[in-house]
Amino acid sequence: MRFTDTFLEDIRQRLPISQVVGEYVTWDKRKSQPARGDYWACCPFHGEKTPSFHADDRRGYYHCFGCGVSGDHFRFLTEHGGLSFPEAVEKLAGVAGIALPARDERAERRDAERASLHDVMELAAQYFEAALAHNIGARARGYLNERQVSAAMQVRFRIGFAPDSRNGLKEHLAANGVSAEQIAASGLVVHGEDIAVPYDRFRNRVMFPITDFRDKVIAFGGRALDPNARAKYLNSPETELFHKRQTLYNGFAARKSSRDGKPVIVVEGYLDVIAAVSVGFEGAVAPLGTALSEEHVGLLWRMSDSPVLCFDGDEAGQRAMARTTEIVMPMLEPGKTVQVATLPEGMDPDDLIHEQGRAAFGELIAGARPLSEIVWSLETGGRVPGTPEERAALEQRLRARTDTIRNSSIKHHYAQSFREKLNAFFAPVRRNRNNNWRGGGQRRGEWGQGSRQTGGKTPRSVVSDALRNSRMLKKGPAVEITSREAVIILSLIHHPELAETRLERLAALEFRSQSARRILSALIDAITHGGGGKSSSLSEHLSGLGFEGELARMRTLLAAQGVWQSGAEINQIDAETGLNHALALHYKSVELNRELRAAETALGQDPSEESFERLKDIQNQITSVDGTEALIEGFGSLSGRATPSF
Repeated sequence: MRFTDTFLEDIRQRLPISQVVGEYVTWDKRKSQPARGDYWACCPFHGEKTPSFHADDRRGYYHCFGCGVSGDHFRFLTEHGGLSFPEAVEKLAGVAGIALPARDERAERRDAERASLHDVMELAAQYFEAALAHNIGARARGYLNERQVSAAMQVRFRIGFAPDSRNGLKEHLAANGVSAEQIAASGLVVHGEDIAVPYDRFRNRVMFPITDFRDKVIAFGGRALDPNARAKYLNSPETELFHKRQTLYNGFAARKSSRDGKPVIVVEGYLDVIAAVSVGFEGAVAPLGTALSEEHVGLLWRMSDSPVLCFDGDEAGQRAMARTTEIVMPMLEPGKTVQVATLPEGMDPDDLIHEQGRAAFGELIAGARPLSEIVWSLETGGRVPGTPEERAALEQRLRARTDTIRNSSIKHHYAQSFREKLNAFFAPVRRNRNNNWRGGGQRRGEWGQGSRQTGGKTPRSVVSDALRNSRMLKKGPAVEITSREAVIILSLIHHPELAETRLERLAALEFRSQSARRILSALIDAITHGGGGKSSSLSEHLSGLGFEGELARMRTLLAAQGVWQSGAEINQIDAETGLNHALALHYKSVELNRELRAAETALGQDPSEESFERLKDIQNQITSVDGTEALIEGFGSLSGRATPSF
């Protein structure tokens, strides 16, 4: 009996893989973390004394780091339990309480037809590969060489060439026993009632095979070599095998790499994917001739909880980003989100990688921003609303965005985040020492221009005032400045330009150390009021305010730990990478401590096992964050350093 993918997936979703495998192994209690769906045991496939066999309930997948075996529920029962595949399905369906589907002869015939179509697409892929290697493919090979697609990448992605012939592929398939009906069903020829003789769809094009998540060829994309061609890129039409909204280019390899912890990165086209993979970003994927859809997002979340979406920095890229946020926000679930990386204007990933190298693309991905920040940026448009009416309109737009989120918990936290940002944005203005008002709403490009047109008002001043009113300045326990706090402060002192795009986020930053809070307040106040143009002047200014001793202790602390990315002599790109990592760890730590307080309260109100496990899980995550070292590959390449960070 043929089981549909939907039926098999239903079984996987209902049964944790730890339950299936747990009948055959004994889980290691010290290493396993049931609350997180992580289980470890000695491998049942080979003898060992130390647990290296891992089962992940979140992904429904097992893997042994000793012998390399891996798979899902069904593979475990067939390879270890000795069952046939139908027997494994029948057993697990019974455990899951799912009735086996009745035999459907029509569906079985359709499955047989699909299998034969796979054979047709494989024949076509081999035909295109042979044409690329032949003399007839010389021009296509030249194009690939110009685009810096190596021979190894051409083989890996099975790139080919469609000759400039109306019948070449059609005749090749017919000679190999493929019927006219199968050729038409494959989408490889153009046919119809008004077309007397079907002809090859792809002609004089570089061919990119498109595979499904089982690595079977289901469609093709062709890049025209003729500059006068009506379409530069042409994809296969929708067929029994190919549904573009449910397919991602390089999806099979990306899913495999995601299981090894590599990031899933969404780019625009075939060559962007190939360029990214060529420098080690195996998780790069691309949609096929369509904008990112809900189906695509679902596929991405099955590979990664937080895929990175790359958008061009031009207007078209910003519009695509805005459309994507509208698709993703209603779908958000706890732990499921996206991050967004914006490319330099006029460049795509292929350009960036070949012109600036792997490190530049890696920094772009590492600096991807959370979805909430992207929505905030899109709605504020880079300016502070100057009138009550504009402020009300901004609040209304943000509320409308939040209301689209279906998950009530996510909706609550988005609303809270936006309220905090609005409070910082709309904090009351004050008079400064010269009795001038600070506040207002010029555009971002005018922020550094001073104030003649607005009587001294700048959004920087609004941010600075919000900083004074924020929790950063509230009294707290006398704790020492942490290394993360020191990295953030010294990076901003030595590279004040890094504060320009982070003013709102820095204004709401929460530090544990009161000294760190006071220094950061004075630092941002100096930067926002024109006193922080140079690193040396900032250091002198802060020393004059009585912070010389604290700054010296911070430098000594980081020197003792071998953290160098915040130094004055460090290249700005390396300094920004270090700052971004410190901020990311800090935000995660603050978020987890908030969750810890909520979990403690919940445990007091409901002393259940579930509440206790939640508390333990958060405590483990805090320990993990506090112990994390920033082992960012490529750190210091521009400063002549390659040392691990804190």
